[in-house]
Parts: sequence; C-alpha cells; structure tokens
Amino acid sequence: MEFANRTVVITGAAGNLGRAVAAAFASRGAALVLLDRSEEALRKAYGSGDERRLLAAVDLLDAAQVEAAVASALARFSRIDVLCNIAGGFRMGEAVHETSDATWNFLMDLNARTLLNAARAVVPQMLAAGGGKIVNVGAASAQKGVAQMGTYVASKSAVIRLTETMAAELREKNINVNCVLPTIIDTPENRAAMPDADPKRWVAPEDLASVILFLASDAARAIHGAAVPVAGLS
Repeated sequence: MEFANRTVVITGAAGNLGRAVAAAFASRGAALVLLDRSEEALRKAYGSGDERRLLAAVDLLDAAQVEAAVASALARFSRIDVLCNIAGGFRMGEAVHETSDATWNFLMDLNARTLLNAARAVVPQMLAAGGGKIVNVGAASAQKGVAQMGTYVASKSAVIRLTETMAAELREKNINVNCVLPTIIDTPENRAAMPDADPKRWVAPEDLASVILFLASDAARAIHGAAVPVAGLS
C-alpha cells in the first residue's frame, strides 16, 4: 500500500473526508491533485501547492473545467494513477411526490454528475496509460429507500450502480472501480446538526480514508465493482 511515483486525484479535497484522504495518500508518498470548488478553502486546508501537490479550484459540474484540471495534472505529473471521487453531499428532502426540481437537481448534480464529469476526464488517461484505480463514495443509506430522503438515496444509489457498471466496462482494461458506503461520518457539521447523538458510533474520516487507500492499492487488484460498507461502531 505504497504510492510513491503515483498520482492521486481527489475531488472535494477541501472537505473533511477529502482532507483525511489526502493525508492518507501523502503519508504513503503519493503526488496529489486536489480539486475543490473554492480556492480559498483549498488554501485554508493545504496552504499553497508544491512540487508534490497541485491545488485546483474547479466547478465539478463544468466538464470543461474538469478537463482543464486533468490536463494541468498531466502536465505536472505525467500520469494519473488513482481517482477518488469524494465530492458529494447530503440534504433531507421532501416526500417523493413533493420533490422540487431544485432538490432533485442539487443532489443528483452534487453526488452523481460530479462523478460522471471526473470519470469522463480521467478514464481516457488511465486507458492510455494501461490501468488505474477509481474509488467512489456512496452511502449506506442508499441500499434501500428512506422517508424524506428519496433524492439523496437515488443520487447515492446512482453512485453504486455507476461503480458497478464502470467496473464491468473497465476491469479487462486493468482499471479497478469500487466504492465505499459509509454511515454517518464524524464531522464538526454532523456533530452540530445532531448534538444528542453519540459520535463515537459514527465513522471517523481517517478510518474511511484507510478503506479508500486500500481499494486504491495493489492489494485490492482483484476487487472490482464492490460496494464496501464502512459503519464505524453503529
């Protein structure tokens, strides 16, 4: 599980999980391409870029911006070995029959379209290089319907189905595609939103990052299309 001489692209890199994933890969020697919408958030999280770390403010819903960021990564590091699609988010919704276009579009864009745009930019580079690893972030709740969470469940279910489909399409091309299914992640935002809950039962970002690191490693070369539950103590 060493990543020296490998380049890892991380979307949503300025978020809680993105920072934990970046730290895990950096500790194993990877060069990092850190994508997030806010340049200010990236600089707050990482300072400035350096020879082993490229920071890029990118709107992941803009395919041209994603393509440009990938081109910059290739110009700097010459290769992309791992794509971690960390960008995403949660919002409680209405009942399905009351779902607004705004809720539907927001969550489908945030959780599924960002993945699609990143895959369209990175997979051709992996195919040309002869292989790679992709790890997506689904959600444990996406495995069945939950009241008032229809759009969120649908968007994260799309992540699981896209993962399985990509794995079927790419496994013969030496590209592994898998996803993780966390329960509640222990973040300051979740602690503030659920002050009466016990965060010790949630998933620490560092623990989830360790699973992502494994799925991106050579140790997981025989795993394709898996949706791995990461449930903490709950």
